[in-house]
Amino acid sequence: MIELSEEILLRMYYKMNQARFFEEKVEDLFEKGLIYETTYLSKGEEATGVVSCLALEKGDLASLTHRGHSQAIGFGLDVNMMMAELLGKATGYCKGKGGSLHIADVENGNIGANGIVGGGFTLSCGAALTQKYKKTGKVVLCFAGDGATNEGSFHEALNLASVWKLPIVFLIENNLYGMSMPVSKHMNIENISDRSASYNIPGLTIDGTDFLEIYDVMTKSLRYARAGRGPVLVEAKTYRYNGHSSSDAQVYRNKEEVQKWQKKDPLLRFVNYLHENRVFTDKQIQTIEDEAKTSIEHAVEFAMESPEPEITTVLEDIYA
Repeated sequence: MIELSEEILLRMYYKMNQARFFEEKVEDLFEKGLIYETTYLSKGEEATGVVSCLALEKGDLASLTHRGHSQAIGFGLDVNMMMAELLGKATGYCKGKGGSLHIADVENGNIGANGIVGGGFTLSCGAALTQKYKKTGKVVLCFAGDGATNEGSFHEALNLASVWKLPIVFLIENNLYGMSMPVSKHMNIENISDRSASYNIPGLTIDGTDFLEIYDVMTKSLRYARAGRGPVLVEAKTYRYNGHSSSDAQVYRNKEEVQKWQKKDPLLRFVNYLHENRVFTDKQIQTIEDEAKTSIEHAVEFAMESPEPEITTVLEDIYA
């Protein structure tokens, strides 16, 4: 297993806490009626979203899912602009027009979150082909959920990436449910990574709550793709504590199941690791958590004070 420096451990723990606090605040703002669209939260999935992005090198690209807040924070997006986007403000990443589902920062390599299930697969292949054609040495990280792997775009993308040996890593966040559908009822295999055999590419299944395993496997997978050897399919088995969306009554699962997964909470596992290995003192850990929480409070203030989009901009940024 890879050894991590105190610097990277600090970044991981800080950003994972940022992601958790961000979504707790989003949930609160939605309940108060300050966020008008429905929200898709990833509480419980912070390790996969954040840590996999921290394995990227400068200049690498990523495409996100509709449940992409942790992914965006891991990639390095500004939480102020993210919060402004969710509150529909002009200072948001998409000028307040995209909301939670469509946060993007294309200039800096974030191809964007996508409201279409499996919509990022082929976009990521296009971005990866660009990197190969221009010989940039950069890799694309493509996030998707378990349900998306039943879409035709998944199979088309993996086949294309395999044939052309594109520099891309497909990371499937398997949180065990495609909306309300258990994985066991929508696919007849134990591991999604087994599908890699159809395209003659490496496939691995990892514990999506274990930050050490995620960073180790993702670092090696990205290195493999960067070396021109082609794509890799990684499946991270994880869990979301909230429902599919803010309107989900969650009648398809019981509280005992949720509580079982909460005992494996990625933040809890992280802080236990820090204690057991005496990486940081309790005071240092508390400071990291406090600073992460303060950054989200400042993000809310920034968003609240930001202007609404001008009515004259209603027809801007329309491409169809």
